[in-house]
Amino acid sequence: MQSKGTTGSAISGVIAIFLVLVCLFYLSFSWVTKRYEDKATEYAMVMSGGDAASDSYKKAYKNYIDSIGKEKVYPVLGYTFNQVQKMGVGLGLDLKGGMNVILQVSVPDILRSMANAEGNKTFNAVISATDSVVKKTKTSDYVAAFFKEYQRIDPSADMAVVFKNVAKRGENAAQVEATVKQEVKDRVASSTNVLRNRIDQFGVVSPNIQELEKDGQILLELPGVKEHDRVRELLKASANLEFYEVYTIDEIQSQLMALENALRSDSTANVNSIFAYFDGQGYPGTPIVGMATQAHREVIDSILESPVAARILPSNLKLRWEVKPQEVQYTDTATNTTRKAEIYQLIALKSNNGKPALAGDVVVSATSDFDNMSGNYVSMNMNSEGAKAWARVTQNNLGKPVAIVLDDHVYSYPRINSVIEGGRSQITGQFTVEDAKDLANVLKSGKMAAKVDIISDTVIGPSLGKQAIHDGFLSFVIALVLLMAFMMFFYGFIPGLVANMGLVCNLFFTFGILASFQAVLTLPGIAGIVLALGMAVDANVLIFERAKEELRAGKNIRQAIADGYSNAFSAIFDSNLTSVITAVILLLYGTGPIKGFATTLIIGIVCSFFTAVFLTRLVFIGFGKTAPFQRLTFTTKLSRNMLTDTKINFLGQRKVSFTVCGILALVVVASLFLRGMNQGIDFSGGRNYVVQFDHPVKTHEIQSKLAPSFPNASLSVITIDNDTKVRISTNYKINEETDGVDREITEILYSGLKDEIGNMSLEDFSTTNENVGIQSSQKVGPTIAADMKNDAYIAVVLSLIAMFLYILLRFHNVAFSVGALAAVAFTAFTIIGFYSLFWGILPFSMEIDQTFIAAILTVIGYQINDTVVVFDRVRENTQLYPKQDFFSMINMSINSTLSRTIMTSCSTLLVLLCIFILGGESIRSFTFAMLFGVITGTLATIYVAAPVAYLTDRRRNSGKKAA
Repeated sequence: MQSKGTTGSAISGVIAIFLVLVCLFYLSFSWVTKRYEDKATEYAMVMSGGDAASDSYKKAYKNYIDSIGKEKVYPVLGYTFNQVQKMGVGLGLDLKGGMNVILQVSVPDILRSMANAEGNKTFNAVISATDSVVKKTKTSDYVAAFFKEYQRIDPSADMAVVFKNVAKRGENAAQVEATVKQEVKDRVASSTNVLRNRIDQFGVVSPNIQELEKDGQILLELPGVKEHDRVRELLKASANLEFYEVYTIDEIQSQLMALENALRSDSTANVNSIFAYFDGQGYPGTPIVGMATQAHREVIDSILESPVAARILPSNLKLRWEVKPQEVQYTDTATNTTRKAEIYQLIALKSNNGKPALAGDVVVSATSDFDNMSGNYVSMNMNSEGAKAWARVTQNNLGKPVAIVLDDHVYSYPRINSVIEGGRSQITGQFTVEDAKDLANVLKSGKMAAKVDIISDTVIGPSLGKQAIHDGFLSFVIALVLLMAFMMFFYGFIPGLVANMGLVCNLFFTFGILASFQAVLTLPGIAGIVLALGMAVDANVLIFERAKEELRAGKNIRQAIADGYSNAFSAIFDSNLTSVITAVILLLYGTGPIKGFATTLIIGIVCSFFTAVFLTRLVFIGFGKTAPFQRLTFTTKLSRNMLTDTKINFLGQRKVSFTVCGILALVVVASLFLRGMNQGIDFSGGRNYVVQFDHPVKTHEIQSKLAPSFPNASLSVITIDNDTKVRISTNYKINEETDGVDREITEILYSGLKDEIGNMSLEDFSTTNENVGIQSSQKVGPTIAADMKNDAYIAVVLSLIAMFLYILLRFHNVAFSVGALAAVAFTAFTIIGFYSLFWGILPFSMEIDQTFIAAILTVIGYQINDTVVVFDRVRENTQLYPKQDFFSMINMSINSTLSRTIMTSCSTLLVLLCIFILGGESIRSFTFAMLFGVITGTLATIYVAAPVAYLTDRRRNSGKKAA
């Protein structure tokens, strides 16, 4: 019969093997992707003559990647390159460059469109009142606030009549509200689908598009995007649904031949043929003009937009591409292999003085369905006006196709078989279930009734991304090496080797799990992994310190190790769980990079718990009988007597510590009153621009040059990384939503910095692809800034409440909860005060923003770790020495865990110092807050948490001897 320990070890071994296999599987996708991306790089270098910065290199690289997209590149399993690319660990915007945009779809406009509210004074008054309520209360449920205000302003209103377009007659207000909420949700989802199709057409690789919790907000992360102004216009444009009559290829063949002949005879033209770029010809009797790959589409489009084409082709002819490509096979003559390619059909549309036969705003509903005859299809209903127009269009086009076009892309061109009256019709085609749903969404949305505003906009240039990759991985590698050396230096070669093996496995599992989630890696994400490594060392330190204590008590090495693991388990579990709780709060209330940090931190903590508590124990069990393991002491010559048998009267110093804390609190309050806090644009709203120069510049000179151009607005200029790069921040015209403000500010920067940038053009200055000029930009509107600030307050308060309740649950003593809460509150307050005191003095950004709040919450979780370890020892000592007074017991517990406290703090500080020095400017403020927080938190655990817990626990210390 197996013992419990043996059974547990066997289970741990099986889990470890399973994790290794799963992680290998998912990480293999990243390896395959890298292999083919390297081939694309080699191909592009050959095609561009070795010039990696040229447009020909970028075009060749893209063409190679596009050409292998449908090829099966994964051995045995047969995954295509597109599938493999999506399943690996990708790089986030801060490492790859690109855009992060938050859009606000106007919910008031959606409500107006559902209610036909034009001219309805009551309805418009309710909208104004709701806007004020939402702004004041920060509620995310606009519809609920709207219905509440409507009942307040007009209690007798029949909401089913107000929203008669979507509600059923006789429904009560609650039912109508539910219907309207669902309709708003559907229309925002439809807008999201429209945006997704636009982005796909733009050619962005692996975009992330998702709806946020607040009504009408949509997040878009677009890696690698370079044409930022074009993307902004693309996102803000209204989705325009139209129905067009069509030409057949036979009807326009002569004009196309005339265009071909004109191109051939024009010696000045860059391209002398259009037919040469078609990868397939059109079919007689159909509106298909020809077919082309994505690369050839761009050339054909340039021809069709030329003056020659405008002169020859009919004025009412519109040539538009299908929205989705078709997959074809062809033989690559260069390699004599069969390849797959995606080709798009070019459709000939017939306009009426530039207008469609029917506009899409007449469609009131559309649904996808299925039957055995038609397969997947879409049915749609039009309003009365649209029904009459649709009957006329179908009458005039019997036996001919009519094209359905959204945003100048053809979705389908069904043939009209009979006159369609009543506004109800059916669209059939070779649709998949998803195709039918998408088309139904397109038809239902039509031309979006709601405007779209960009409320947050961040642009990161590729050069900053490359620097971030270098900084992130350099700090990561050095921190890992130093941690490994640290463990060997203090605990000996073999224990250090076992702990380091756990660190490596931790990393492997973390990256494997990230790959399985198809997550992207960001610079804060790397910081989260590195920080999790520091916390993994904490678990090993706890185990090794307990093992040392058991050895000093006279136990043999095998028993000492077993007891070390078992006695340290509760402290490790509690400390890890409290860190996970704060990380989950960050995940819920953070955005973008903060979510990336929280995700990797959670995964890293879970992996570190498994590797430190279970996996390393397997090694000690497996090799425990060998001679080297029998001689283990978990010490070295330098660390053998370090912090052993200390008898410091910490509680006796509580009056001094409370006095120091009181003085610090007064200084912080004075600083907050006199200097305030330097709020980042996350919380205040505004714009940031990172500008790179080719020579050193002085920030005060830059500020004096720009200040006159920003009247009645804040302006700050700070150095980033080195004295050739600055960050310029301003809230100039942040409340104005006109399209020209971004351009105006760029022109102001260009004009003000003309002396520093020389003969550089405005276009080059504002393009983030250049090595000099604007490298990144960020805009946070006042609405999203208010939301972020509100979420930050909630996150901090929730974190403090969660820590209080968890300590109470685990220790069943409110004194411990009060002590822990007092310590973390003091630490957070001190960090805020330090930033208030020294912003503008220390040579890096010390702004209060989302990143700072993330640091505060992480420090709270980390400090609770320290506090839990001390209180856990108090609980243990209470059981061992029930007659000992509480005062002595707390002192004894602090002293007995002092070695662990110092060792853990040192290892964490070592990691943070690496990130602070090498990790890059974008996370320097975060790591500095963490550095200061770890030091302050360690001291607060000893000098605040323990004394406050002692004084609060009147039941236990009442009548005991005072110090």
